Amino acid sequence: MGLFSFIKGAGQKLFGKKKEEVAPVELSKIDALKQEVTRLGIPVSGLDIELAEQVVVSGMTQTNADREKIILALGNVDGIACVSDNITVTNPEPQSVFHEVKSGDTLSKISKEVYGDPMKYNAIFEANKPMLEHPDKIYPGQILRIPVA
Repeated sequence: MGLFSFIKGAGQKLFGKKKEEVAPVELSKIDALKQEVTRLGIPVSGLDIELAEQVVVSGMTQTNADREKIILALGNVDGIACVSDNITVTNPEPQSVFHEVKSGDTLSKISKEVYGDPMKYNAIFEANKPMLEHPDKIYPGQILRIPVA
């Protein structure tokens, strides 16, 4: 549990550009965030998301990996600057480290920096599925999970 910071202007564009009244906008953004977690197929029960100046997420999941993926799926959305994590993990394992992608980064470059071996990039790719669809599709400002070696 904790508070995770993200780059507000970087990320997937889930929210429309229409100006609406405050209540409908908040409801549609929450629905869009819930739909994104569902689309990615990350298992969680009792998912509840509140959106204020930050996303507040709670629920229960089996592993830290799924907890971290939910945090990243919500935080790597354009317009989200912060995710407050209140997710309970029933079978905790070691937590991953989060890494912010810089301009010019590749998974191989990050792998060499973190593990000392550029060929271990697939471990980073696998740890970030289903949010990453291809190892070459990363962008500056994106936050990735770096699993323990």
